[in-house]
Amino acid sequence: MKDGSSRRRARRIAIGAAVVLALAGMNGPALYRFGSEQYHEYKINKPEYKAANGKWDIVEFPEEYRLNTIHAALLHTGKILLIAGSGNNQDNFDAKKFDTRVWDPVKKTIKKVPTPADLFCTGHTQLPNGNLLIAGGTKRYEKLKGDITKAGGLMVVHNENPDKPITLPAGTRFTGKQNGKTFVSKDPVNVERAKKIFDPATGAFLRNEPGLGRIYVEAQKSGAKYETGTQDNYRVQGLSGADSRNTYGIAEKLALDKKDFQGIKDAYEFDPVAEKYIKVDPMNEARWYPTLTTLSDGRILSLSGLDEIGQLVPGKNEVYDPKTKKWTYTKKVRQFPTYPAISLMQNGKLFYSGANAGYGPDDVGRDPGVWDLETNKFKKLKGMSDPKLLETAGTVLLPPAQDEKYMVIGGGGVGESQRSSKKTRIVDLLADDPKFTDGPELEKGTRYPQYSILPDDGVLVSGGSEDYRGRGDSDILQARMYDAKANEFERVADPLVGRNYHSGSILLPDGRVMFFGSDSLYADKANTKPGKFEQRVEIYTPPYLFQGSRPTLSGGPETIERGGSATFPTRQSSSIKSVRLIRPSASTHVTDVDQRSVALDFEKTEDGIEVTVPKSRNLVGSGWYMLFVTDDRGIPSKAQWVKVP
Repeated sequence: MKDGSSRRRARRIAIGAAVVLALAGMNGPALYRFGSEQYHEYKINKPEYKAANGKWDIVEFPEEYRLNTIHAALLHTGKILLIAGSGNNQDNFDAKKFDTRVWDPVKKTIKKVPTPADLFCTGHTQLPNGNLLIAGGTKRYEKLKGDITKAGGLMVVHNENPDKPITLPAGTRFTGKQNGKTFVSKDPVNVERAKKIFDPATGAFLRNEPGLGRIYVEAQKSGAKYETGTQDNYRVQGLSGADSRNTYGIAEKLALDKKDFQGIKDAYEFDPVAEKYIKVDPMNEARWYPTLTTLSDGRILSLSGLDEIGQLVPGKNEVYDPKTKKWTYTKKVRQFPTYPAISLMQNGKLFYSGANAGYGPDDVGRDPGVWDLETNKFKKLKGMSDPKLLETAGTVLLPPAQDEKYMVIGGGGVGESQRSSKKTRIVDLLADDPKFTDGPELEKGTRYPQYSILPDDGVLVSGGSEDYRGRGDSDILQARMYDAKANEFERVADPLVGRNYHSGSILLPDGRVMFFGSDSLYADKANTKPGKFEQRVEIYTPPYLFQGSRPTLSGGPETIERGGSATFPTRQSSSIKSVRLIRPSASTHVTDVDQRSVALDFEKTEDGIEVTVPKSRNLVGSGWYMLFVTDDRGIPSKAQWVKVP
């Protein structure tokens, strides 16, 4: 029986080999691809490969729950807030179909949340109470030159009355004194009263400086003949008496040119427990593509953005106070491109890496430097390589945050440029004379890199594209782990999904990393087919989670005072090597300015560890954090949520 079964087995093998050879002769390339794919799948699932390179897994939501995720934030409940707004889809915008989801990656549940406005291209950051502040969004989608039928643009309304402001309703008509053409306002505008100017030496009255209001206007009728080519003064129809004499408009060219996106003033707090939006005081300025940066006292600085007429906000930055829910302007004016990468430093000043994500002149506010918000002084930093390729670059505060070293990753030319940078640049802000030096290069020029700080002090850098919005099929299916101590990259497992514009990454409490979004302009190398928004989520499990059992934390306080200490029980106290407080991410458009990992001093006890939080409010702002411990093998625990009041 044994010999017979052996012969049958040999015969099956011989027949199988013959069939394989015959198929290879007929369809060799296809068979080779099948074999290569099978081998690749086998290789990446081998335990030793995962322990060295990690592993990627795709999460695909049920069809009714899929969305175009533009913004994502980790909530202190452990869930993920996914915001699409209109999701870069004008049909959704026109139908007022705005979308938000709350996803629980542990329980694998997803919930639809009513969305009060188009929070597409908004700004967001974590607040001290654990809510998420969300400010700005979309009032109107851009219109390309060929799609515009009515000439339009900016009308600056002047009020020369020093005694009272004036409000003009939507639909107000402005008629040019020279060109005779009439334009209609799309929104109401409030114009402050004129300011009386006196001679500082004599006190004599000199003149009235008009109050100004800015409004978007369109021609009454369609057609190129209603365009204007030069500046003109405009009479405001419907006014009489002193108002008619004191109020007028001035506009430059009103044309059929491309019109940019317009922003909104709306602001909300998202409550992670109630899982709903709470409307708060609107901003003073409408903003589309703004950055929200946390200050040392827990207030939030709102920077840049396109305003309600689609122009770059002219340096009017403002601050949100979570206690009063109100916004106030900063004392001084400073202009930046949209989504500027600006973060709080340990000395209370602000670091601007020069990276940004989109709109603004190529010669305004693009130099990296250190900004003193109180005095408005700005010290430029030298040494930046590829300084003209900082749009769509990533900026990360390297761990631990106490070292105050930042890395700027990749980037590209202004606007729809094809140029991109392979460079990483590192600056040590604690040095006597801080300047940028080059770090390890990427293999390809990279726009829109995703980056996440890990509990073991690694920084995962993944994805992006070589060209604007993945044009030319240029998505980069590569991932690297950066070691700050060695200042080098190590290639890890390749992601399965391309990610470019409108993408990002979030560190999860279990030590894995979630990737979302991607909005390719085209779907083919020849740039002939329109792109499709990437709705799949991908999870990367780092190598450390395939290298043995994890240390565990059990119990401990939920609150730790700044400068205070607390004990956390663990059976592995003797092997603990580091403790980190990591601020939960709020990521969008290559921007996550408050992401940081703070090293905690600790002492080992018989049945746990006693950790101490640094005293500096600039280093450890108030709010919720993930507390991780990592052992001497480099394996981190799951996070324990703690609050620093």
